[in-house]
Amino acid sequence: IRKAKNNDMIKGIYIDSRSMSASMATLAEIRNELVSFKESGKFVVAYADTYTQNGYYLAAIADKVAINPQGSLDLHGLASVPMFYKDALDKLGIEMQIFKVGTYKSAVEPFTQNEMSDANREQVTSYLNDAWSFLRADIAEARSLTADEVDALANQMPLVQPTEFLLEANLVDTLLYETEMKDYLRTLLSLEESKEIPSATVANMKSVTTKTVKKTDNTIGILYAQGNIVSGTGAANIQDKYMVDQIEKLRKDEDIKAVVFRINSGGGSAYASEQIWKAITDLKKEKPVVVSMGDVAASGGYYIACNADRIVAQPTTLTGSIGIFGMIPNMEGTAEKVGISTDVVKTNEFGDFGNITRPFNDQEKQLMQNMIERGYDLFLTRCAEGRNMPKDSLALYAEGRVWTGNQAKEIGLVDELGGIERAIEIAAEMANLGKSYVVFEYPKMRTMIEELLDRSTEDLAARTVKEYLGESFELFMLLHDIRNQDYIQARIPYELNIH
Repeated sequence: IRKAKNNDMIKGIYIDSRSMSASMATLAEIRNELVSFKESGKFVVAYADTYTQNGYYLAAIADKVAINPQGSLDLHGLASVPMFYKDALDKLGIEMQIFKVGTYKSAVEPFTQNEMSDANREQVTSYLNDAWSFLRADIAEARSLTADEVDALANQMPLVQPTEFLLEANLVDTLLYETEMKDYLRTLLSLEESKEIPSATVANMKSVTTKTVKKTDNTIGILYAQGNIVSGTGAANIQDKYMVDQIEKLRKDEDIKAVVFRINSGGGSAYASEQIWKAITDLKKEKPVVVSMGDVAASGGYYIACNADRIVAQPTTLTGSIGIFGMIPNMEGTAEKVGISTDVVKTNEFGDFGNITRPFNDQEKQLMQNMIERGYDLFLTRCAEGRNMPKDSLALYAEGRVWTGNQAKEIGLVDELGGIERAIEIAAEMANLGKSYVVFEYPKMRTMIEELLDRSTEDLAARTVKEYLGESFELFMLLHDIRNQDYIQARIPYELNIH
């Protein structure tokens, strides 16, 4: 979009909104870029047979929003629909042994309950309402409606209404078939009816070269951290040794004057999070570090962010979730169901600790809970020091509770609302670079061959298992991940399915 804005050959943007899959924070960043594009004096128009709610959120800011006369538009609000596996696990003879700190730390609930706890329902209600108020306000502003009017329309389920309803409600500007929409584009471009419309897709624009940027002694490094936080040396997800190595390279590079740490993670291993926290702390001693939060930077994702000089988040970013849990399966019941028995010989009292074919005894449970509580206390300490808040004060906003970026700013967990561009501006200001700086991204993009070698076998295996298990695949992967993850986890409550 930025390339198109600065390219004199590009006269406008045509949004084909038939399919748009992204979270709200990502959509907000794209929307802001489209608004900036419009402010340059170029046009933005949108068309679709069917607008999803995500697609309509972006399309609403267009100068003209068109829809096929027989099309549909989805606008219904937000919902979170977590799945619960307790009864399924009971049938399989699997008991989840849970150790946690935090009233709102609900990542374990799908394995121990059949519905949300009151505390979890409270936090989900809070952040969904806050996120919807943001999305609703943007749509209202774009379409010259009030927030109450948007709510009223959403409650009438536009998806099943005739397109005349959409037009009358000012959700769209006109009803056009696709051929008529192309004629309208020709009019905007002053083209004859027989002329083809010259166009470039997003993929085309991505390959358009701009002025070559060379690294200088005034460089801002953008370090990307995406996925689950795990222990390891690879580039997939956020593996602690690999990430620490990247951070160390940025620290030692004298040309790098500031770092923007772009985080998109719901957390993971508490141990791995601590290692990355330490590397960021060392980096911060030598140059400014500004965190830019993406769709989610929660639990372990917040752990690795908390000690930055400044934290920038989108209003709908999911963050916080300062809490710790451990979850270890006991499959004694499963073994009994299939006729498997075990015996043990050990040299010491805890020689068979972690054996999943028996439950923990009381002493082992207490030792595990003690370890979880130490981890939580360390997490609180890191966050309190990073945010320059008394530990007791920060504890009020911890307990595993998830906050939107907007809420997090109000309680001091983030400093400012904005996207990655704002984070870069802050980094430049802190490093006294003025406007004379270049931006380089890390880690360097891997070749296609490297990606294929790293992922193809794993992806093929996953696809094969999914084909056989169908809807049970999600439960299988959850159990697979639990079996292979560290004992102590700092992870957002669950994967949100926002419809």
